[in-house]
Amino acid sequence: MNKDLTTPQLGKNGHSQYAVFLPATSTFYATFVGKQRYMNYVDPARIPPSFTNGMESLNFLDPVKGQFYYKWCLYSAGHANLDLNKISWREDMFRNRNRSNSWVLGDSGGFQIGKGRWEGNWKDINCTKAAKKRQQVLEWMDTLMDYGMVLDIPSWIGNFEEAIAKTKIQNFDDAVTGTHINNEYFIRNRNGNCKFLNVLQGEDHEESELWYNEMKKYSDPKQYPNEHFNGWAMGGQNMCDIHLVLKRIIDLRFDNLLEPGVHNWMHFLGTSKLEWAVLLTDIQNSIRKYHNPEFTISFDCASPFLATANGQIYYQTETKDRSKWTYRMSAGLDDKKYKHDTRLYRDAVVTDGILPLFENSPVMDQIKTNDICIYGPGDKNKFGQSNKTSWDSFSYGIMMSHNIWHHINAVQEANRQYYTHSCPYMLVQEVTDIVYFRDLIDAVFSTTNKGVALELVDELESFWAQVIGTRGASGKRAYQSKSNFGKFFKRKSASPEIDKIDEDEFSSTHIDRLEQLELETEDDAA
Repeated sequence: MNKDLTTPQLGKNGHSQYAVFLPATSTFYATFVGKQRYMNYVDPARIPPSFTNGMESLNFLDPVKGQFYYKWCLYSAGHANLDLNKISWREDMFRNRNRSNSWVLGDSGGFQIGKGRWEGNWKDINCTKAAKKRQQVLEWMDTLMDYGMVLDIPSWIGNFEEAIAKTKIQNFDDAVTGTHINNEYFIRNRNGNCKFLNVLQGEDHEESELWYNEMKKYSDPKQYPNEHFNGWAMGGQNMCDIHLVLKRIIDLRFDNLLEPGVHNWMHFLGTSKLEWAVLLTDIQNSIRKYHNPEFTISFDCASPFLATANGQIYYQTETKDRSKWTYRMSAGLDDKKYKHDTRLYRDAVVTDGILPLFENSPVMDQIKTNDICIYGPGDKNKFGQSNKTSWDSFSYGIMMSHNIWHHINAVQEANRQYYTHSCPYMLVQEVTDIVYFRDLIDAVFSTTNKGVALELVDELESFWAQVIGTRGASGKRAYQSKSNFGKFFKRKSASPEIDKIDEDEFSSTHIDRLEQLELETEDDAA
């Protein structure tokens, strides 16, 4: 059981050898670490003895005090207190972190605009409400984040009538206009403390192409010699359609917008599948091999937090050859009869038939059953209310920490298996030939001719169609030509066709339960 999840991932050059998973850390979780530094947010007697550093044991960014150490994560401006003049204890995990051994990517909160939560006329450069939020986001990023995403306006905003009414963004063209305003502001006013990623949006291939051609100038050192953006963030269709991903990266490479020391980072928003964890590693390493040796890909998801909000706990990682790869989760042990049960949690869930097995973590290793099931029959919470669940809010915090470790470990285990002896069905095609995703990627990026690279990507559409993204997206167009296939691949005998397993993704509605659990959400001002 690995307590240091950072060091094993680092290669000889100091860069991560795998595409970097970033837990999209919830404010609910960070609140436990932050507020406990200033008050007894949780009664010290409630904190399990195995948490030898108290609440700091949940702080995975701390290599000494955390139950495990992982230096990377994502935190969103959309959930943050953007007023840096106001003390925010709940965000102390980020405001007062050691930046020499932690790395945080800031999400700009464009999702909040897309949902109509940040009101204002975002296509009017003179709108004071939008201007204030724009300024706050930039100052927050420049002060606290290592990298940050520019404040894009999602191209899908036109699908939500309430958001249209509150933001005045009615369609794709308006989203482009508003994002231009935000990008220009960031370009002119950034102070250089934070590196910024140029966000690419678009809900299909055509929109994505239009968006790219509109926004790519902001990353061009020739047009913005000292203020240009420093990398890329893939949103919309760009984050889940591998056909489009490859086309766009080819564009970036041959437009000189993927250069060493200039554009070293690319982030994929909301990517939860283990298959994508390894395919992004393939892409990263091919770009390092043939173009930019300093290049790193990262990706985030909130699954560890959403799962807990839905009452679920991770218990197993499956990476069998030629199968769907997954981290398995199920409803956690939740019954008031366990209030006085001092068995280890892992023993109770298996012995009592709650779970078939339980892969442990440094977080849950010494956790007892009644550390989670804190309430018994008739017990009331600190507000004098009787809960249906046996958990208190800190039970969720403990389980979130376990789920974070388990998800990170699952990503790393997937990469270890993939580069030794195992391959998910999604990344190998066995019909008349055996063709591996990694070999196709190497072929795409080994060529120095853009036309050849794009032609090869289009020709391999039948392969890309089986690479399903987080939102169920795959490549859009089918091309049957095989003119370049023989240049790169040898024919091999085929194995039996692999049965596909249905996808199981979280619904965004699970976040509602998480928000309801936040008992104290107001910032504490000194």
